[in-house]
Amino acid sequence: MSLEDRLDEIERRLQAIEAEWSEPAVASDPDMSRRLGREQAQLAPIVANHRELKETRAQLTAARKDFTSETDPEIREMARDIIGELEAREVALMEALRVGLLPRDPNDDRNVIMEIRAGAGGDEAALFGSELFRMYLRYAERRRWAVETMSFTETGIGGLREAILQINGDGAYSRLKFEGGVHRVQRIPATESSGRIHTSTVTVAVLPEADEVDVQIDEVRDLRIDIKRASGPGGQSVNTTDSAVRITHLPTGLVVEIQDEKSQHKNKAKAMAVLRSRLLELAQREAHEEEAAARRVMVGSGDRSEKIRTYNVPQDRVTDHRIGMDLHNLPNVLDGDLDKLLDALIQTDQARRLANLDGDPPSG
Repeated sequence: MSLEDRLDEIERRLQAIEAEWSEPAVASDPDMSRRLGREQAQLAPIVANHRELKETRAQLTAARKDFTSETDPEIREMARDIIGELEAREVALMEALRVGLLPRDPNDDRNVIMEIRAGAGGDEAALFGSELFRMYLRYAERRRWAVETMSFTETGIGGLREAILQINGDGAYSRLKFEGGVHRVQRIPATESSGRIHTSTVTVAVLPEADEVDVQIDEVRDLRIDIKRASGPGGQSVNTTDSAVRITHLPTGLVVEIQDEKSQHKNKAKAMAVLRSRLLELAQREAHEEEAAARRVMVGSGDRSEKIRTYNVPQDRVTDHRIGMDLHNLPNVLDGDLDKLLDALIQTDQARRLANLDGDPPSG
């Protein structure tokens, strides 16, 4: 199928969606409305760009005709300028269409389950973990995403041992998926008397939130659910009821423990949401290992064993190792100013996929 045929097919599909909105079945079905709304939002920019491309090409044909038939030097110069502008616009629209036609990550529209854990470095790693936790909260705030802290385990000095966040909002996974991996901080700890720079790490896992229909779990056969009393740092009791829930998925050995809520039922619901997302990510990773290997070449896989970024405090520098990008003004980044980094990662990923697309044999 040629590019023009694909674009015409997309325009017909958009017209069909617009017609479906008037059907009573759609109005009475929220799930269908959401699905159609998402598809319409994806296709509408492609159709708008295609229509503008056709109009630009028509104007370009007319301008070239005027240029060749005109004898007045001034008018020919004006026509040459117009042709240059139209040609630049044609190139930009073609690039936008090529990006728009790239295969979408099916998880991009999902919400996110993010897990943050202190790694190597003891108390210093835990303190940096709490800073990353705040960084993602601030970034979500900037994007007007809703955040729920599903689990938070702190150390005695205010550091973070482990936290699990649920982040809901348009494009949450499409942007945050690049944050998965090992984040490294280099700085002089407040407790360091000799002024030596220490290196500590925090791991971040970014999982697409799974719906119940995505992952089938037989609660009787597949799960072991243990209930116990929640506890805080140093064994201090968080509440006086047996509300902490630990769920073990027997077929895979995955374990999720949630204790933040006083309600056992709420903790179980949160633990099940995290478990479903981990199982979905596991299934997708196994199914797309070849694709994931290709993606690792350019932007990393998000695997927890990979060092993806270094935050160098003495040099006021953030380095993303996947794309060799350095940013200064580290306090801004830790305050949630992540868009420059994430935009660069997204553009790099798009460029790689476009290069792969160009290398594919023509279809049809």
